[in-house]
Order: sequence, then C-alpha cells, then structure tokens
Amino acid sequence: MTEKNVHPVLIAGQWRPADATQTFVVENPATREPLPGEYPISSWRDCDDALKASAAAAVALRDTSRQRIAEFLENYAARIEARREELVELAHAESALPKSPRLADVELPRTASQLRQAAAAAREGSWALPTIDTANNIRSMLSAIGPVIVFGPNNFPFAFNSVAGGDFAAAIAAGNPVIAKANSSHPGTTRLFAEEAHAAAHAAQMPPGLVQLLYRTGHADGERLVSDPRVGATGYTGSRGAGLKLKAAADAAGKPIYLELSSVNPVVILPGALEERFDDIVGQFCTSCLMGAGQFCTNPGLILLIKGSTTEKFITAAIERFSHAAVGTLLSQNVESALGKAIATLRTAGARIFTGGTSGGGQGYSYSNTLLGVTGEQFLAKSEVLQTEAFGNASLIVIADDIPQAAQIIDTFEGNLTGCIYSDTTGNDDAAYDKLAPRLLAKVGRLLNDKMPTGVAVSPAMHHGGPYPATGHPGFTAVGIPAALRRFAALECFDGVRPHRLPPLLADAAPSGKPWRLIDGEWTRGDVRPK
Repeated sequence: MTEKNVHPVLIAGQWRPADATQTFVVENPATREPLPGEYPISSWRDCDDALKASAAAAVALRDTSRQRIAEFLENYAARIEARREELVELAHAESALPKSPRLADVELPRTASQLRQAAAAAREGSWALPTIDTANNIRSMLSAIGPVIVFGPNNFPFAFNSVAGGDFAAAIAAGNPVIAKANSSHPGTTRLFAEEAHAAAHAAQMPPGLVQLLYRTGHADGERLVSDPRVGATGYTGSRGAGLKLKAAADAAGKPIYLELSSVNPVVILPGALEERFDDIVGQFCTSCLMGAGQFCTNPGLILLIKGSTTEKFITAAIERFSHAAVGTLLSQNVESALGKAIATLRTAGARIFTGGTSGGGQGYSYSNTLLGVTGEQFLAKSEVLQTEAFGNASLIVIADDIPQAAQIIDTFEGNLTGCIYSDTTGNDDAAYDKLAPRLLAKVGRLLNDKMPTGVAVSPAMHHGGPYPATGHPGFTAVGIPAALRRFAALECFDGVRPHRLPPLLADAAPSGKPWRLIDGEWTRGDVRPK
C-alpha cells in the first residue's frame, strides 16, 4: 500500500509502506470528526519482517554496553521534550485529554522521567540481581529475554505509550528490542514518538531493529505475534477480552505475557471516618471518580459502605455532586459504547441508578456521570457480575448491613490493582479495620489508607499490578523502576564458566557503576574477595 496519505510503518530501521489492504482513520473524540491521514492494518508479512529484525537486534544488543543503552534512553527523553508542543497538540486532538495540566504538565514530564529512571537502572545494573557463589563457582543474573511486544492502552497516550511508556522503557533498559503495537485511538501520537526513538537509536548506533512500529494487525496476527518463537515476552495494557485472547495464545506457546486487564479498585469507607470528615471524603470520592471522565485504571469503581443514616447522607451528597458536575469527553466511540454496556449489565444484575445512566451530556463522545447502588445482600447474590468494570465516569455503591457482611463482600472480590480503607483518626474504626484489611490486602496489588487510588507514583516502591484479573501475574509491576525491568528478563546461570567469558556484572572485579551484588550471601558493591 503506497498511497501518500497512508502513514508508513517502522520496520528494520526504515520507514516503509505497510503490507496492508485495509486502513483506519482516527476521530477527534470531542468533535467526532476524522483527523487527517490514514493508518495501515498490517499483514503477517509486516509482523514477520519486524520479528526478523528484532531477533537480529536482540543478538546485537548482547554485545551492547549498559552505558550505550542508557545514553539512548536519555537522548530519547531529551528529544521528546524538544518536541513537546507537537506531541501535546496531536495527543489532545486524538484523545480530547486536556493539554494542560494533563498532557503537557503531568504526562509528558512523567514519560521523560520514566525513560531517565530506566536509563539510570540500566547503567547501574543492580536491577539484574547479580549473585555469586564462590565456593561452587556458580554465578547468575537476570539478562535480556529477547524481543518484546508492547501493546499500549488508550487512556495514557504518553506515559503508557507503546513506544515511550513504562513497558517500553523497562524492556529497552533490560537490553531488549521492542516491537510496538500502537493503540488505535492515538496512532499519530505514537508515530511522533517512534520518529524520535528512531532518530535517537540511529544517533547511538543501535541495531536497526531496536524500535519498530506497527499501527494495527488483525486479531489472528496479533495472537500469532505474541506466540512466535522469536518473541521473548509481551507487555499488554487494555481490555480484558482482548488481553485474555493474547494470553491464551502466548501461554500455549510458553511465552511470558504481562497483562493489565481490569480493576474496580474497591474503596471501603468505615462509619467513624465518614462521621469525622464527611465533606472531605465526599469531595475526594467525586473528584477521583469523575476526573478525566473516570478513564483511569485506578478509578474508584466500587465503594463499600456500612448501612446507616450517615451513609444515606453520603449517597445524597454524591448524587448532588455527580448531577451537577461537568460531563467529560470519553476517549472514543468504543469507550462510550463499552461504558453503556457495562452499566446495562450492572442494572440487569439488580443495581439501582441513583443518577445518570444515559449516553451523552458532554462534548463529543460522552456518558452522563453515573452512580449506582446495591445492598450487601444483592451484591453477595451476584458478586461476579456486579464487579463488571464500568470504565469511565461511573461507580457502584455497595451498602453492607454490618462489618461481618462487609467482610463477606470483600471475600468475593476479584483481584484489583488497588484497594483502600478510610478509617477515623481516633481509633474507633480500628477493630473493623483489623478485620477487613487482611482480607482486602489479599485481593489487591496496593493497599491505601485514607486517600483515593487514582494517583500512581513513579516510585521504586510502587506496585502497579495485582491478582487476576487486574493483571495476569501478581508478582510483577508495570510501574516502579527497577522492579518493572524484571518482567522482561530471563535468569542466566554460569556454572564453572571461565572468568574471561563471564558478563561484566558477574566478574570478580566490581563493574562500572558499582552495582549491588550478592556475593556469598552478602550484598556488596565491592570485588569478589579471595577465599
């Protein structure tokens, strides 16, 4: 396909026309009008060519120093910042997310920071957990796993972008080439990132298959891609339905795949907390749920309260705020449609609409701010369906009869990215907290106290993951360096290997950067000491 208005793909270090018979266009969600240009739906030939180049790059990267990889990431971060205005404008047009503060002042700086943090981890090397047993002359470390496929989500065009976000940064820092599959909601933004990544890779004399870009493939080709023998691992953020199909294909081939799928992020508000700081909690909940039209993976989609007059007052106040708050623009027609279907599913299961429940009300693709409710008994009778994720500006309130029933409700929760408990500051809720917190902790990747879950700090201690179906594996995080790198690594062991054949991180002399190494059971930055 060579039409001038169809954007090329990036394969093997070259921008070239895609092998495609179909294209797609992107709409501005705020106007519902198509944006200029078309994007190709690549055939398997494009996928195969990208895999060939990526496999060759993986071999070349084994001889590439940690310093060069770090320099590539840092140069790329600087190039992104230099192209800030164009990136913000196009991402705004494709997503309707606010230019400021969201895109320009929050997401873009976070994206550059993630790349620099990944660079620092690559340069220093401790992330690889180098381990040395001198008595048996056995040494091991985490090392690059091979070509990584990254599927980016629709709701973070910068920070989780398949050619710039956390998965990309972690995979590259671990020494792997990346084949990026752009999200169909913001392919133009992804193309701009790929242009700068390509330029940075060329400047650093990296192998031509280091960064490659496909805009879209058929479903069957996507499943074939993640299960190909040449692939090391896949990172995916998106819908549960599509993610599970990719997981089935990858699992059948024995290929690691790290998924972020769905989460309702339950928030438990105990009676003492509500009595103590009612207005503050109401405000926090409404702000968190409606911010960005609720299009966050950590949006509070389920609120668990204990029956009583203060709870009724909370519902009344929340209804008032939801009803009068501006209705935000959703990311696409698909998001609007999916939100409507999810709310219909909740209603069919017995949820009562307190406010909202209709499409429209905002600019472009939108859905009214929606608050639903069920009793604890209703929830326990249909707990699985009542945990359907309504991705957007909607939340379900569950009213338990008492703390024992609240404990039963929590026991039915699926895995979630986050869970939160609000309790009073005088200790009156402590007994209830002690009963509920261990149950909730078993169901979430991150437990919060007294704050809504929408913020995800880029911290080494952060766990942005959780039990299924929040993710596909509870032991890994998509945010937080250096831990995020370890998803895209394999453990390599060297038994009796001659000293000059060892990788630098396992040599007797401490490598550059002085990484922490576990030598004979002791963490040290020093050399291997003679016995």
